[in-house]
Amino acid sequence: MDTAIPVLACREVSKRYGRTQALDAVSLSVFPGEMVALLGPNGAGKSTLFQLLTGLFVADSGTVEVLGADMRREPVRALAQLGVVFQQPALDLNLSVRASLRFHADLHGLPWSVSRPRIDALLARFGLAGAAAKPGRELSGGNRRKVELLRALLHEPRLLLMDEATVGLDPASRAQLIDEVLRARAERGLGVLWATHLVDEAERAQRVIVLHKGKVRWDGSADGLREAQGRDTLQQAFLQLTGGEKNADKTPA
Repeated sequence: MDTAIPVLACREVSKRYGRTQALDAVSLSVFPGEMVALLGPNGAGKSTLFQLLTGLFVADSGTVEVLGADMRREPVRALAQLGVVFQQPALDLNLSVRASLRFHADLHGLPWSVSRPRIDALLARFGLAGAAAKPGRELSGGNRRKVELLRALLHEPRLLLMDEATVGLDPASRAQLIDEVLRARAERGLGVLWATHLVDEAERAQRVIVLHKGKVRWDGSADGLREAQGRDTLQQAFLQLTGGEKNADKTPA
């Protein structure tokens, strides 16, 4: 595995909706075995960027490449290397856990001889073997998210996109989900782009990219951001960089 070649490369990506410039010449990269936190307040452009990264929309200008495959010209090849956990739940609550996973495997053309042992291994690893026959609606919110992560890893992608994936989860479930992603990153050299507005999640990434009003305002380490902003914590540095300090000061206790 060549860690010098990015699994994700965005170059000068822009997207406009009417008069709103959602993304303005955004360039970023993710390398194998790297977890990158895409940190930004609500409305920063994170969701728009993920729509472009997953092929749901096409950029007005610029390029998105996954392992060298251009999302515009080679979408099938690019998407085959992606695993995604979206912000909005995307689990069929009427299907059993195993049926949901098998359906996903079929979509990726995995033969049953390959997908069955993978499904069994992942269910055991995530502590869901006993829930394999249960429909999604009988699972807790945390376990539903774990199934979505398991599903995203099933076809062994090289890049994992996590779009505000812990929204609505309790602190223990949030921490467990992050732990599982970091474990997959370390074991398989998985590149991870984790979009969040929660600074404590960004603290666990190797690199932090701050997106604000459609522009990249920082791309580097959390320590570097703290130093550049002259602040003691990442939270303070992030708020100062994005102008959130003024709003935070006005927030009632």
